Order: sequence, then structure tokens, then C-alpha cells
Amino acid sequence: MSYNIHHANPPSKASEGTIDLDAVAAAIKLQSPDLVALQEVDVNTRRSGGINEAVLLAQKLKMNFYFAKAIAHDGGDYGVAILSRFPLSDAKTFMLPKNNDLKAEQRVLAIAKVEIDKNKFIRFASTHLDAERTNENRMMQAKEINRLFSNETLPVILGGDLNATAESESIKIFDSLFTRTCRDCDFTIPVIKPTKTIDYIGYKPANSFKVVSHKAISEHYASDHLPILSVLEYKP
Repeated sequence: MSYNIHHANPPSKASEGTIDLDAVAAAIKLQSPDLVALQEVDVNTRRSGGINEAVLLAQKLKMNFYFAKAIAHDGGDYGVAILSRFPLSDAKTFMLPKNNDLKAEQRVLAIAKVEIDKNKFIRFASTHLDAERTNENRMMQAKEINRLFSNETLPVILGGDLNATAESESIKIFDSLFTRTCRDCDFTIPVIKPTKTIDYIGYKPANSFKVVSHKAISEHYASDHLPILSVLEYKP
């Protein structure tokens, strides 16, 4: 699963600053995913009431986790996270490049080694690319992600809010290394009557997994994005 959780602030209650982490946890739990790439996760920020959303979601879902800080925000940290039913190790955070535009927010890539069976490992990653109108930063970030994974010998699954539609240059760069789990993808945003896809799951190498299914989940309250779920069959 990949899910931009909007720091657990339901869009219908954005003006109130309501935080409903239980709604996010329920949306995830209903699908029983083995691995989850999360974006827009708050850790100890004032706007989220000082809670550690990564820790609490892991506890509520009885999953292992790794949080990757992108920026300091509102007295705490903000970034992406990984949830896993399997043991995690060798977790790392990589800063992604950006231009000198003052509006450009620092973005990161979180990677962890996942033991999906006894002595059987993959890498799982979560990211959230630049949201500015121009594609420059997203292209740089996609290239850097590809560079980081280019020599990886373990199979890789990456989930994220890539903030770009499929015909964009940044997704073409992503596609040059990763196989997306959907081509004619379900729309993921806006959460009510969605009109475009900007959230994706991809894997490499191409022969490492078989895509059993892919869909956007119809959860219209918890976040401003629909969560996406891919069922993959591992082919060792």
C-alpha cells in the first residue's frame, strides 16, 4: 500500500485542525497490507497535538516502522514512513535534490531491508516528490532515486506520492528503471470525485514480481488522497 495521509487531518475538517489517526489506521487495517509507504507523516508537531504519528500507527496496526524526516515543522518533524508486517533492518534516509527556489521543500527517500521469509529479503521504499508546478525538481528527484537503486541486487518495491501524472517527464524517468503496478491507473486525487493519478507503486527488476491486482481504495474521509493497494506475487 501507498498512502499520503495528510498528517491525519481529514480534508472535511481541515479548518478545525482535527487529527483523526484512527481513521487512517482503520483505512490501512481494512486492507491488511504487508507493507505500507506513508507520506505526509507528522512526528511531535504542534498542529498534530504533539503525537508521533509513525509510532502510533505502528502500534495501532501491530507493525514495524521506520520514519524518515524531510523537514523540521511546527515544533516537530515531517516526512515519510514505512510500515511492515515483516522485520525491518538497514533502514536509511536519503535527501533528494532540489533547485534554489525558496518554495521548494526538501524531499526524502526512505529505504528499508525487509525479511519477507526466512533469509529472503527485499528492499521497500517510500517517497514524496516535489509538489511545485514545474517538473524540474521531480525530474531531478526521480533521477536520483533511479541512481540510488541502479546497482541494488535485492528486489525493490517503492511506493509514493510522485506528484505527477503518467505522461510527465518525471514518471517517464521513474519508468526507465521501475515497473509500475498499473498502467491505466485508478485516479487518486482529489479524494472526492478524483480526476488524476499521482500516487504509484513500482518494482524492480521487472521479473521479480507478478502483479496480481492494483486499485485505489474508496476511502474518502481520512486524507486528501486515496490509498492505493497492489497485490504482488514474489518470484524468487
